[in-house]
Amino acid sequence: MKISGMCVLVAAVFIMTAVGLLFAEELLILENVVPPGPNRPDEPFIEAFSLEAAVRFLDSAALTWQKERRCFACHSNYAFLLARPAISHEVPAHQQIRAALEHLAENPRRVKYWVTEAVMVASVLACNDASTTGKLHPATRKALDRIWTAQREDGGWTWLDDNEPPSEIDDHYGVTMAAIGAGVAPDNYSETPAAQVGLEKIRSYFRNNPPANMHHRAMKMLASVHVDGIMTEAERREVIDGFFALQKPDGGWGLATLGNWQRSDGTPQDMKTSDGYGTGFVIYALRCAGVPADDPRMQKGIGWLKTHQRASGRWFTRSMDKDSRHYITHSGTAYAILALAACGEADSLGNTK
Repeated sequence: MKISGMCVLVAAVFIMTAVGLLFAEELLILENVVPPGPNRPDEPFIEAFSLEAAVRFLDSAALTWQKERRCFACHSNYAFLLARPAISHEVPAHQQIRAALEHLAENPRRVKYWVTEAVMVASVLACNDASTTGKLHPATRKALDRIWTAQREDGGWTWLDDNEPPSEIDDHYGVTMAAIGAGVAPDNYSETPAAQVGLEKIRSYFRNNPPANMHHRAMKMLASVHVDGIMTEAERREVIDGFFALQKPDGGWGLATLGNWQRSDGTPQDMKTSDGYGTGFVIYALRCAGVPADDPRMQKGIGWLKTHQRASGRWFTRSMDKDSRHYITHSGTAYAILALAACGEADSLGNTK
């Protein structure tokens, strides 16, 4: 059985769409966006937690990436489209980036990583449809149908490996994203013949390719929320227990402890420090799996998020690859917002409780 109503990849149920009015005076768009500045480990903390600052950073980072790169990246504008509806999708920034992704769905590129792009486009559009209109957009359906033509017989997809954990390093991430997208897609897309065949191959892939680390297990758990036959309740409980075992004394989690990744610059991973991605992602995944928001361990994690936001509104996360731009901070901020929303930590006016 599916877990109903707990998680549709975004926790929009906790925040009213009208919160977009909070930011109406200075709405960011592609034409006026100012880059948010570099992701620095030494950026000071903000004086008091601010949802407005967090959302402004999320918008700025995604719009800047779209304007300067004119492409989509797992850590920036894909993550933006997963998280932004938890605050409001009725803002120009969301509309512009959503339109760009629809265009990409209608006009797929034959780049070297076209398979990765096809899966990400389809899954993110499906999640965005589910958290906004609740209807499957024609471009989304077309994108979802396309991914099954690229699926291998073993159920996987040949994924981009740029040693950019956790999203651009191995095939497992692609399989989980495809499962999540097909499972969460509105209008019973998962019941279509193509999806049924593809999802059965995905189940076979999971049987033959056990998760290699906690991030794999978490992504598989998120997929299991929407697709039957991927993970048992007992297996889900093991993942939940594993997460709590990794919680640090300060209440947070660190992304480095969720994987077994080697940095390309030869420096060691920081296994001691809590960060935005680790904490936001874990809390969000735990909520999707049904862990109550008022669990004391969850509240300790929320406390970490509220006290470790940076002055720019972001939550810093060190790159798992090399110390350069730390773009994982962008998706870390997206997951922090999702975690706060999933735990009901913002009311309809966007004020923290």
